[in-house]
Amino acid sequence: MLITGVFWGTWFTLTRSFESFSAEEFIHIGKVIIANVAVPMSIIMPLGILLMALSLWFYAEKKSTWFYVGILSFALLIATLLITLMVLVPIDDEINSWTTGNLPGDFEGIRKKWKTFHALRTYTSVTSFAFYSLFILAGHDRKQLSHE
Repeated sequence: MLITGVFWGTWFTLTRSFESFSAEEFIHIGKVIIANVAVPMSIIMPLGILLMALSLWFYAEKKSTWFYVGILSFALLIATLLITLMVLVPIDDEINSWTTGNLPGDFEGIRKKWKTFHALRTYTSVTSFAFYSLFILAGHDRKQLSHE
């Protein structure tokens, strides 16, 4: 939930509007966001992945549909991590070195790529959260039914 919340909140409130910011505003906002999330997400994301993996490992009904829903959720979260590490972090590193005086020639292309992959990461994260919620709720409902 925390992982998805960070990505959803950033995408919903900011990323969709990147084109409306001047280069100076974009650089400033980008640097602030990067600084705000770098350390917390370097803790929250691995911890979330670990806890999700453990919940799948200890799930009793490994051959159930709901277990595979949990696996799909896990795969989507790994995709979210890969998008972050392989595409967005390198762009973040570039942005951190920019000033309005040293913008790269393909600034608009980089900004568009950043926006596109922020959206993709948000979609994989939100979908992962939805599937994981179903996995948890279905497992809980089955336990409730077996105790009645």
